[in-house]
Amino acid sequence: MKEFVIYTGLRIALFALALVVVLGIWFGISGSDHISLGTMIWPILIAMVISGLASYPLLSRQRDAFAQVVERRAAKASAAFEQLRAKEDDD
Repeated sequence: MKEFVIYTGLRIALFALALVVVLGIWFGISGSDHISLGTMIWPILIAMVISGLASYPLLSRQRDAFAQVVERRAAKASAAFEQLRAKEDDD
């Protein structure tokens, strides 16, 4: 669970950073200081793409740690299921 929280927190922080940078550039280029939902759509989408692409190399260690936890839990669940099935077959 800890690995999930760390990975998710870092993904959110990476998105927030990308959004701040994109908004700074977006409103710096456009010269507008009016913020509305219509003007936020493109910067949000661009920040999502940037943070998604950046997360592959930057968060690979945290993603691998999270994947190992998920794999261990899946192996335990599979082993428990097999034990129950074997016990049922013996009866």
